[in-house]
Amino acid sequence: MTGSFLEEPPVSPQVQALYEEDLADGGYVWNVSRLWAHQPDTLKSLFGLMSQAFTPSGLTFRQRGILVTAAASALGDSYCSLAWGGKLGKASDAAIAAGVLSGGDAGLTDQEKVMAAWARKVARDPNATTPADVQTLRDAGFDDGQIFAITAFVALRLAFSTSEGDRNEDRTPTPRAAARRRGTARPGSAGLRCSAARTAVTCYAVQMGL
Repeated sequence: MTGSFLEEPPVSPQVQALYEEDLADGGYVWNVSRLWAHQPDTLKSLFGLMSQAFTPSGLTFRQRGILVTAAASALGDSYCSLAWGGKLGKASDAAIAAGVLSGGDAGLTDQEKVMAAWARKVARDPNATTPADVQTLRDAGFDDGQIFAITAFVALRLAFSTSEGDRNEDRTPTPRAAARRRGTARPGSAGLRCSAARTAVTCYAVQMGL
């Protein structure tokens, strides 16, 4: 069961390694991993590019968590919002993660708020960004190399979110699927995407006892 209209591919050594990473991390195989099992080497290369993008910037795990959570929630990707909201909660605290998911950014430093705002702009409408937006990043302490690294990292995360969100997934909930992937919505509707993001915030808050 892939969770999409595509059939699950045969289990090769590369596919088995992908599944075992999920099992070691969370105890089950994510539906998105079953989808990427069609091209596990492509997924590995994509994450390699992400690492190349953020490494020169010196981004901490917390900063990467803020960028991904802000971008994913702005895009309406409840899958990555929940996954990275949880990671950010562990790297900081639950209230901060919930604040980034909701867009309020409570508890972030001024520099982190600028990062989160930039990630949302890149996710929503990159063509609408302006020199003033870039200057805001400079004023927050980022040099141009770091700004490019941050933007490239967010763009690659959005590429991953797009492949996950536009896979024609059958999102009919089952008890087990609902436990794994709350707040999903069928792609193609901006209204449903916004609803999914709000649901992700609510589900995360419930999970973390907020």
